[in-house]
Amino acid sequence: MKKRNTTLSIVLIALFTALTILGTMLKIPLPTGAFAHLGNAVLLLAVLLLGYTRGALAGGLGFAIFDLMNGFAAEAPYFFFESFIVGGAAALVIAAFHNNIDSFKKLITVAVVTGLTKILMTQLKNTAFAMIAGSSFNLAFTGSFSMLLATVLNVITTIIIVSFAYFPLKRAMQTIFREY
Repeated sequence: MKKRNTTLSIVLIALFTALTILGTMLKIPLPTGAFAHLGNAVLLLAVLLLGYTRGALAGGLGFAIFDLMNGFAAEAPYFFFESFIVGGAAALVIAAFHNNIDSFKKLITVAVVTGLTKILMTQLKNTAFAMIAGSSFNLAFTGSFSMLLATVLNVITTIIIVSFAYFPLKRAMQTIFREY
């Protein structure tokens, strides 16, 4: 039984890793050079459906592989790490609900907190990069706001997609994996 659960866990992590890559490949270019995508929605769904560790691992691997395949190799480690921070925010809210996301209100709360964490992480990353490039903190911090459009669009898209997809996927996974 343990081997069966381990195999299932590996398969589900691989599945959500692939879905994160695909979700990130479905991108909408923005004038800032950044792009909106569906990868963050897959990360949140992975954390909700697989749990924090497996979900964040799947999302982090998906984002890192996407970055390596698309010329963003320098950012791959950051997005792997960020998946655990953003996924951790979701996990904390889920834990506050006693691991029972059984209502739309609870789900939206998880998604909004996760989204706000993603926005904060993006702002901190962009500020740090601008300061490394030589900007003062004030200039770096205010200049980083101009780069948040893609993140805000990703957060809104994530909230919408997760609100529609989570409960049907949860029911499907409970039905399919009942014996495990």
